[in-house]
Amino acid sequence: MNRVIKITLIEDHPEFREVVGLALASEADLELIGTYGSAERALRILENPKNEAKPDIILLDLNLPGISGLEAIPWLKEYVPNSKIIVLSQSDKESEVVSAIQLGATGYLLKSSQIDQLIASIRSVADGGSTLDPQIAKYILKHLQDKQPNLKVAKPLSDRELEILHMLSEGLLKKEIAEKLGISINTVARHIVHTYEKLEVQNAPAAINKAYKAGIFPK
Repeated sequence: MNRVIKITLIEDHPEFREVVGLALASEADLELIGTYGSAERALRILENPKNEAKPDIILLDLNLPGISGLEAIPWLKEYVPNSKIIVLSQSDKESEVVSAIQLGATGYLLKSSQIDQLIASIRSVADGGSTLDPQIAKYILKHLQDKQPNLKVAKPLSDRELEILHMLSEGLLKKEIAEKLGISINTVARHIVHTYEKLEVQNAPAAINKAYKAGIFPK
């Protein structure tokens, strides 16, 4: 049996919390262990060493009352370093997208995303992957395209690894990449692992960033 992925939601709109809660409740491998209307409340709970219910995934809104989602990310990384953060926001501002990724968010989805995409993204991130909304990926790429190549990669990527990295940069999940290429998800995962090892990075945004800086991706 697959392990249960524990999730915390930090979101100030009750209606949206309810929608996400109902969606997660219908999935046997997903468990919503905490919902908070503000970052302050969430941080007070998560910093408590007596609280043993640590989330695997944190779904984080950016536009929160008081401490914003962006301001909360460094604190979340300190209090629950093993938790992965997926930003779930209405904002598609380039500056906020780039800042969230640079601060340590593993994924960025718009609230307009389909529930199926949210659930698939949670599973992908919990499995060691990352996720970018297809509409958001263009901002990341634009930001990276402005960087001048200044890195060298010791081990070149294979054509297949480069192809898959391009697809990751477009916001595709491993399942979608497997379907497009006609290969298994496990094969896609192996290529991604090898790509990360060659680029000496931990996730897709970092891999895309380094690929541009090294001139692997054409401008």
